[in-house]
Amino acid sequence: MTKSGRIGTDEAGKGDYFGPLVVAAVWADEEMEEILRAQGVKDSKRATDGVCRGLAKEIARLCPHQVVKIFPAKYNQLISEIRNLNRLLAWAHARAIESLLEDLESPSSGRKGTLTVVADQFGDESFLKDALMKKGRDVNLHQRVRAEEEIVVAAASLLARAAFLEGLKRLSKECGIALPKGATHVLSAGRAVLAKGGQTLLSQVAKVHFKTTKQVLAKAKES
Repeated sequence: MTKSGRIGTDEAGKGDYFGPLVVAAVWADEEMEEILRAQGVKDSKRATDGVCRGLAKEIARLCPHQVVKIFPAKYNQLISEIRNLNRLLAWAHARAIESLLEDLESPSSGRKGTLTVVADQFGDESFLKDALMKKGRDVNLHQRVRAEEEIVVAAASLLARAAFLEGLKRLSKECGIALPKGATHVLSAGRAVLAKGGQTLLSQVAKVHFKTTKQVLAKAKES
């Protein structure tokens, strides 16, 4: 492993009512980062869905990576147990980092030693540090605002967003209803899900702790 190699992590789906929460971790050295820049890698929020999917394929081909997907059924269970979104995010980031570290430290990889991890800052910085310590991991952790400006974090954001889009597509197909992105303009889809399968189906495709759920249920009672 080159001295300059580092891991970047980011998440997608956190603010979306429908679909999974996804966290991606990407490792890159200086040479890989230069290639990513040349390919136009940037924060997923500045890329169209099509561009995001295309770049994600190139990132996955070039860089060691791990993607953690938490679909709504599991997400709703975890959020009811943990009762804190930032702690859930820390758990997911730590899981992605841990899985990637296992790959990087395998005997066949030839890589070893303490790694630098760059992550977007969410909530109390100690959440992620504590989650990594519970896994017995010693990393140089840097959490910062707008971490997506770092190319390795931008790469992780694209992988996470592409996986979120794929997960949303899968859930839409499974329930037979086109599930929109975001947290606005989702009430009609929520009502359609509720009418088709009740709150059981809604909990399979949506993050039900969002205040949107109360609006969906209220609208259903008015009908």
